[in-house]
Amino acid sequence: MDLTRPALPLLRRLDPERAHGLTLWALKSGLGPRQRAADDPILETEVWGLGFPNPLGLAAGFDKDAEVVSAALDLGFGHVEAGTVTPRPQPGNPKPRLFRLAQDAAAINRMGFNNRGLDAFAHHLSGRGPGLLGANIGRNKDSEDAVADYVAGAKRLGPLADYLAVNVSSPNTPGLRALQDRAVLEVLVAAVRGALAEVCGEKAPPMLVKIAPDLTDADKDDIAAVALECGIDGLIVSNTTIERPEGLSDAHRREAGGLSGKPLMALSTRVLAEMYRRTGGHIPLVGVGGIASGADAYAKIRAGASLVQLYTALVYRGPALVGEIKRDLAELLRRDGFAMLAEAVGADHR
Repeated sequence: MDLTRPALPLLRRLDPERAHGLTLWALKSGLGPRQRAADDPILETEVWGLGFPNPLGLAAGFDKDAEVVSAALDLGFGHVEAGTVTPRPQPGNPKPRLFRLAQDAAAINRMGFNNRGLDAFAHHLSGRGPGLLGANIGRNKDSEDAVADYVAGAKRLGPLADYLAVNVSSPNTPGLRALQDRAVLEVLVAAVRGALAEVCGEKAPPMLVKIAPDLTDADKDDIAAVALECGIDGLIVSNTTIERPEGLSDAHRREAGGLSGKPLMALSTRVLAEMYRRTGGHIPLVGVGGIASGADAYAKIRAGASLVQLYTALVYRGPALVGEIKRDLAELLRRDGFAMLAEAVGADHR
């Protein structure tokens, strides 16, 4: 039974974090919609040897503790990325910490990796059904050894996830973005890869790194070099931005935190295209930031994304958006003469 569409106006009247909690409860209770029809075959794609029924995924941040992975996949997503999860539970930053910018189709958050820790996350995955899951790992705010935190996450979740996402780009944990510096990132990547090899052997899942959109050209050069030289399997481009683009009109636009939604689309897509060029198309990219339509998803794919993800647009459009994006994306691929999605990846660079 799908109670989400009539509930949307009510949820928007509630505090954003309370509305999110009720949405999770509804999904856990089986009150969300289920996709009935199979995906259009043109949307099928293979990345890292994994077969995705479609390229559209649910971005990290929605399901921090992996509580509703199966229910989210039932909405029609091709994959779900749960987290960010830290080794130990932590409450996150003081409330209020999540703000809707309704006039701008955006949101600002300064959640601060609030989650229940690796034990709860792993427990929720113990009985999960079919479907592709990414586990997004981070560090505890008060940790003295960031690398050890990521190693702990890799060891615990490597055997349970289809891919592992290393989050070094949230703006809401002090010092986290410094992990994108080349020398530090090289050490971190080597440690996480070693941990995955230790617990998973040859069956180690792909390791991705999620980067910020607020990077200098030198930063992008360094990250691309580390990705190519140190065996990063993919880059997720991008996290939220600390910038405030001109034209924001909502009263919450000056709140501190990371901005997501429609205003992030142009910036994140530009950085995506730049990382595709810097890596020569040799490393799969996941395009995130501002997707709210099939045309947005298609723009990311043409810019270099093998997969795409969304979150904020669901707040305003509801789960019906998933099917709409897939339908329109399939139409755009056929319009431009592509026989399969993979043919369109990076098309703007050719």
